[in-house]
Amino acid sequence: MNEELRRRIKELREKKAIASVGGDLKGIERQHETGRYTARERVARLLDPFTFVEMNMLAALPQDSEKDLYGDGVVVGHGKIDGRKVCVYAQDYTVRSGTTGPIHRSKITGIIDMAIKTGVPVIGIWDSAGGRLDTENKPLPLCRSSIFYRCTQASGIVPQISAMLGPGAGNAGYAVALTDFVFMVDKKSYTFATGPIAVKEVLGEAVTKEELGGAKVHSQISGLADVIVKTEDECFRQIRGLLSYFPSNNREKVPRIPTGDDPERTDDGIGDIIPTDPRKTYDMKEIIGRLLDGGAFFEIKAEFAKNIITGFGRLSGYSVGIIANQSLFMAGSLSIDSSDKEARFIRFCDAFNIPLIFLVDTTGFLPGSQQEHGGILRHGAKVLYAISESVVPKIAVLIRKAYGGAKPAMGIDKDIGVDYIYTWPTGESAIMGAEAVAEVIYGKEIAEASDPDKLRQQKIRELKEAAGPYPLVHGGLVDDIIEPGETRKKLIATLECLIDKQEIRYLKRHGNIPL
Repeated sequence: MNEELRRRIKELREKKAIASVGGDLKGIERQHETGRYTARERVARLLDPFTFVEMNMLAALPQDSEKDLYGDGVVVGHGKIDGRKVCVYAQDYTVRSGTTGPIHRSKITGIIDMAIKTGVPVIGIWDSAGGRLDTENKPLPLCRSSIFYRCTQASGIVPQISAMLGPGAGNAGYAVALTDFVFMVDKKSYTFATGPIAVKEVLGEAVTKEELGGAKVHSQISGLADVIVKTEDECFRQIRGLLSYFPSNNREKVPRIPTGDDPERTDDGIGDIIPTDPRKTYDMKEIIGRLLDGGAFFEIKAEFAKNIITGFGRLSGYSVGIIANQSLFMAGSLSIDSSDKEARFIRFCDAFNIPLIFLVDTTGFLPGSQQEHGGILRHGAKVLYAISESVVPKIAVLIRKAYGGAKPAMGIDKDIGVDYIYTWPTGESAIMGAEAVAEVIYGKEIAEASDPDKLRQQKIRELKEAAGPYPLVHGGLVDDIIEPGETRKKLIATLECLIDKQEIRYLKRHGNIPL
């Protein structure tokens, strides 16, 4: 090796050594003091050991390269999670507070482009003070680096997961919202369109970052966050677990991972979870846990719109998406927020070939002026659209009741594209509950009867029988009445029948979902 080449290699190694540190040591210390890892530490904890290949390490604007600000505040590259390839980008708060400039953005868009081309999931780790004012606050030459555009192009092609592990104001919040799943760390993460200073200036409202856009706000109220965790390490473990339920891209079949749980297993006690009094509630998660392989269930948006449950599990090793009513909240009725939650979950599962299982026990759409004025018809229509649009296998089980417009919204409607519908002997489906129907149809007759209470109970019994499981199966509205204990076995057998299902739809650019 000649002397000149040796000198140049030495210079390259020095620059890469500087770049690999990120910001200065004080910045790294401050990051650790707040309980947050640096960008490269995060990537190392997320990925399989020694699999990360960093790209564009030395990228920077000319004026920044002179200051040794290599990497421009973001680390990008590819690696593996449980042996499967993924693309990753991680903002580096130790470099200019992770603020975004043109090179920073082009590195992120570049790695998303690579994920699309190679058909692998992309994971974004966000930790930024926002746009870089010295470059972003003035007109710039055309720079094709819109993160919004790339996230939209990747949507439905590869899974996108975002981890908000620090601040993420303005554009970062919108970019995160464009991805499929959002993780936040309690009391460490926050994101908002407009920060507390601007809110105070414009509205005179004093509010903290946590109150305005903390993890609890977005997991419980806004619905932006899908999973809230206590630590960054828990976040990385949860992301790895969530990815195991997905194919790498929209061309792959649903993953099948052997679990050792017997597909022929029955459960004679599962029916005892349902109270004999139809007015009493129970925890649908108990039923979910007893149906799925090993009881493992990865819930999505667990703290938002609790009247509906969404999440992932496995049946005989196959990944499935679970949608279930939760009678513990609002009697399992559907609301504006639950409609948004359900519709978005359905569309993700449909995009990535994940079969849907509906477990149904709902009184209908939530009544009242607040819901009507808030747009329950428009939001509820999203669910009907999502189910009708989806082509993945869809299986519904009527556990107890399904009334009104909530019937098709929960898959109790063959004509909306649901493949198989089963009911337990406790199942009941009608326009509304027997008690309400009795008053509407027979109210005058009951009022004039010699014994109104006796006639009322008689009419209610008749209406319940007419809406019960045998009329449903006789009329072909459901495929079979099954014993509760054989539900898991029946679901697996039906799923295996449908797993290679293909459904051709009308050719069109795209539909117009009622957003």
